[in-house]
Amino acid sequence: MTSCSKSPKKLSKIEGKQIPINTNYSEPDSINNYIKPYRNRINNVLDSTLAYATHKISKQDGTHNTSAGNLMADIIYLQANPIFKSRTKKNIDFVLLNHGGIRSIISKGPVTARTAYEVMPFENTVVVAELNGKSILDLIQYLINSKRAHPLSGAQVILDKNNQLKTLNIQGKPFNPNRTYFVATSNYLVNGGDNMGFFKDGISITETDYKIRNAIIDYFKKVDTLSPKVDNRYYKTK
Repeated sequence: MTSCSKSPKKLSKIEGKQIPINTNYSEPDSINNYIKPYRNRINNVLDSTLAYATHKISKQDGTHNTSAGNLMADIIYLQANPIFKSRTKKNIDFVLLNHGGIRSIISKGPVTARTAYEVMPFENTVVVAELNGKSILDLIQYLINSKRAHPLSGAQVILDKNNQLKTLNIQGKPFNPNRTYFVATSNYLVNGGDNMGFFKDGISITETDYKIRNAIIDYFKKVDTLSPKVDNRYYKTK
């Protein structure tokens, strides 16, 4: 009896070419017709007017605080505090977000769910960190050193002419270094994003599972008009 064996196959050559995707390609009618009702439904939901902005809302219209930053931080406080309180019986003391997290202006005129996606395209959620007095001072020093208008709500920071902390009020009361404070922020920042390392010393961390973008949309649905201003929540004296 004899047998024969086949030689193992070996890959000898791989060829490829780049296929550019451009306007020369058109959607096949079969695919376009299939997705059209879904696309129309999504566009209808995203583009339905929820509120009205009386003026352009930007993160560039102030030195220490901005209209967009103030709006974002105030929204998080108003929308997330009831959730946090229902779970912990505590209140959020103040909110700190990051200037870079605001990705678009809000133009004067109709405001929609699409607007919220443009302002906050990320899947970040609201997280509440409990910080002691030292960590709060580290947070404020970070705010001063960054020289950026990071969104803030629930606290007032006043600097002297030399950029040193002059006054810190939280919920209208002078800062107490001997107590802890509950700071609402994003999961990105609480994990050290934007070098906000002070959150790593948090005594407790509460994940609300509430997306910041959803909080914005929920707020838009509740109000008729958006008219945030640059104010005195964070400023430097002359």
